[in-house]
Amino acid sequence: MARYTGAVCRLCRRENQKLFLKGDKCFSEKCCVAKRSYAPGQHGQGRNRKPSEYGLQLREKQKARRFYGVLERQFERYFKLAEKRPGITGENLFSILESRLDNVVYRLGFAMSRPEARQLVRHGHFTVNGAKVNIPSYLVKPGDVIAIKPKSLESEKIKSVLEANASRPVPKWLELNPETHTAKVVSLAAREDIDLPVEEHLIVELYSR
Repeated sequence: MARYTGAVCRLCRRENQKLFLKGDKCFSEKCCVAKRSYAPGQHGQGRNRKPSEYGLQLREKQKARRFYGVLERQFERYFKLAEKRPGITGENLFSILESRLDNVVYRLGFAMSRPEARQLVRHGHFTVNGAKVNIPSYLVKPGDVIAIKPKSLESEKIKSVLEANASRPVPKWLELNPETHTAKVVSLAAREDIDLPVEEHLIVELYSR
């Protein structure tokens, strides 16, 4: 399946929830969910049927997939990896998704949104343990050090992003040094550290069908 290239605001409307795909716009009164809290399309306002059990499970999976910008096969691969790890599968799944480099870049305030973080990573603006990594799906581990390349710090775009996100809180599983624009992964993200209103047990039930 190819990556979605349409209007991302339609995705938020389809899930009837902010997925924070447009950076600052998601926090303003221009947010599409605030203006039109119904599904997109010709029959969006008329969709008031009670969803089936499968429909509820599917929506939770799609919500999580779109939140992190992950393709269907990638998501399924992460789920299989989560099943193999000790602990609760649903919580393991979100811990893995949070470990993606593009998500970590966003969480650190080095990008305004996950799509922007994905683009910046692909353009080679970041290093992990001193080596350039341009793979957004790269999974970081505890002890890894993420940094903005010195040359990239001269970019006006990155300067403006850092200034805009200077006061953004950083999750406790990450340790940021704002002076050097480097960060250390202290631990894997726990479920309580993840501000995503998704019922992960429904995703587990969907893949267990």
